[in-house]
Amino acid sequence: MSNYDFDLFTIGAGSGGVRASRVSAAHGAKVAVAEEYRVGGTCVIRGCVPKKMLVYGAHFAEDLEDCKRFGWDIGEKRFDWNVLRDNVLADVDRLEGAYTDTLENHDVTIFAERAEITGPHEITLASGKVVTAKYILVATGARPQLPDIEGIEHAITSNEVFHLDELPKKIIIAGGGYIANEFAGIFNELGSEVCLVNRGDQLLRGYDEALRDRLLQISIMKGIEFRFNAMFDYIRPSEDGGFLVKLSNHDEERADLVLFATGRTPNTEGIGLDAAGVTLGKKGEIPVNRFSKTNVDHIYAVGDVTDRVQLTPVAIREGQAFADTVFGDGDPVAVDHHCVPSTVFSHPPIAAVGLTEEEARCSLGSIRVHQSDFRPMKNVLAGRNERSLMKMICDAEDGRIVGIHMIAPEAPEMMQAAAIAVKAGLTKADFDATVAIHPTMAEELVLMR
Repeated sequence: MSNYDFDLFTIGAGSGGVRASRVSAAHGAKVAVAEEYRVGGTCVIRGCVPKKMLVYGAHFAEDLEDCKRFGWDIGEKRFDWNVLRDNVLADVDRLEGAYTDTLENHDVTIFAERAEITGPHEITLASGKVVTAKYILVATGARPQLPDIEGIEHAITSNEVFHLDELPKKIIIAGGGYIANEFAGIFNELGSEVCLVNRGDQLLRGYDEALRDRLLQISIMKGIEFRFNAMFDYIRPSEDGGFLVKLSNHDEERADLVLFATGRTPNTEGIGLDAAGVTLGKKGEIPVNRFSKTNVDHIYAVGDVTDRVQLTPVAIREGQAFADTVFGDGDPVAVDHHCVPSTVFSHPPIAAVGLTEEEARCSLGSIRVHQSDFRPMKNVLAGRNERSLMKMICDAEDGRIVGIHMIAPEAPEMMQAAAIAVKAGLTKADFDATVAIHPTMAEELVLMR
């Protein structure tokens, strides 16, 4: 297709980069990808996939307790962190192999080393090898962001949490977003004493207020301690092991582990973007147009490095759209970043799509809010006083559903289908006309009043 060494050179073999490379090769392009760490990227290696496995493991803590009310006697419970950790890491290895096989089966050349853009259409690898490409795609993702405080070198991030030698007796988690809340739930269920520290006064900004409040109530009931409007003064090693942590307006306390989940920074340093003339945003992100093109015609970017929507499925869609646009035979394809569903794998999980109640009131004015606040059947028999909440936000003028929000067991599984309805612009009347599947939690979606 060109006189270059490759038609496409992708920097970064995460979810977006792998999809873009594979599909581009399927369209007939000669493709190479460089990855300095492991094929699969954040999601597969140190993100959503291993984290979800830990979530599954954590769920057994309550299931094994609740099963007694359902007639099961399983004897003494005992949890072994090393067994869970090793099995999770083994499956990560399997997935890395599967991603690598996918690229190789599509004749994508893989360079297991760092790559830097060193000239127009030119890439230099860490080994010194220089190659050229007609198009360059940057898919380097993002990394955990750490604040500048005394002793920050003693803290870990979500990158290291999957490799712990032992389960901490007490863990302090910094952050109020989805990663912080997910690991707070995981460690709490596995038996650790958990304290979540947030510099602000609310959790999960961007999610509906009613769901945030419900998660806070349930988390406190489960034993998680929260410190709001608190800043870290220092983290210092303790003589008897662990660390001494001082928070603003709090006494010094000891913890076995300190985990920071305070945001993520795009990986744009040291890959030659400045020399290539690529414009960067205020946070170091790569601004792109709707077709993922940077200000340099032959350089594109997808995924977290663009800081559009930092979600794996979004990066995959962006990679697919890039490949179809640049190497496909059809019209250019742009990803619609509107109405993207999301979830928090907390205990219980949160799932949402569309506008929150506050956002809808600000943008639409007149809205109708339908809500179902109930105790799931399983919780009733188990004797667990944990209530679920579902909300449906509708435009009062035409009944169109503009948002659905829920906190409930299996909320993410229910939300996937519900998100299709919101994306398609269905109305409350459409839901009302749908027969419920009984008895399920999901039937509340078509029975709300």
